[in-house]
Amino acid sequence: MLKKITSPHNKEIKRLLQLQEKSRNRRKENVFIVEGQRETALAVKGDYEPLQLYFTPDLIQFQDVLNIARSGNNEPAEIIEITKEVYEKVAYRGSTEGLIAVFKSRAHDLEDIAFNNSNPLILIAEAPEKPGNIGAILRTADAAAVDAVIIANPKTDLYNPNIIRSSVGCVFTNQIATGSTTEIIDFLKRHNINIYAAALQASRPYHEIDFKEASAIVMGTEATGLSDEWLKNATQNIIIPMHGEIDSMNVSVAAGILIFEAKRQRIVDLK
Repeated sequence: MLKKITSPHNKEIKRLLQLQEKSRNRRKENVFIVEGQRETALAVKGDYEPLQLYFTPDLIQFQDVLNIARSGNNEPAEIIEITKEVYEKVAYRGSTEGLIAVFKSRAHDLEDIAFNNSNPLILIAEAPEKPGNIGAILRTADAAAVDAVIIANPKTDLYNPNIIRSSVGCVFTNQIATGSTTEIIDFLKRHNINIYAAALQASRPYHEIDFKEASAIVMGTEATGLSDEWLKNATQNIIIPMHGEIDSMNVSVAAGILIFEAKRQRIVDLK
């Protein structure tokens, strides 16, 4: 018989709220929360292990939840029915889709990255803090189908609900790793991957660079840019020429410009 929860004061619901709000709790249990049908389906498709699926029949049918749960390679999660009142207490987003899931976290180690070609294209962000920017970067990476996204010196929990929401589930569609700047530079050099650091100093315009070989495009924060360690180890510093009054742009916008220039060169090269 399908388990049902009708009280917002139920201990499982209190646990969900704690997991939503506190990264400490997520790390302790090695789990994270996903809200929404599309995001949950992408996590399952990305072989993340679902543990529990909470749904309200007022917004989504049981069969649709079951189809999502069975669409991956892992064992189907426990499915729990909750009332609309309970769902609205837990739901993080203003829009409602009636589905909240608990998934097992991943380690995201550098050594787990697997390249399917000899000239991978990697997007690296050093110390990003704003979940909205991280989510936008992940959406860009998915749109360009980069080979990996690496977060250097992460300041924000990758499973922050705002990152999952702003990435529209692309946190599950990209191959993602984290590490220190030193560890990542060592990883790139061992794999003979060129390092192109977005910086103002000693830079060449991005459209003059040949990105067709194995390349990592490295972005810093808008406030401080990249650390000296990246600049000292870069194959070449690159810049997006500015023609207005300011000398920088949003990091996710800049990442999109650079990544899609690299993709354009590679597509042209295949013709």
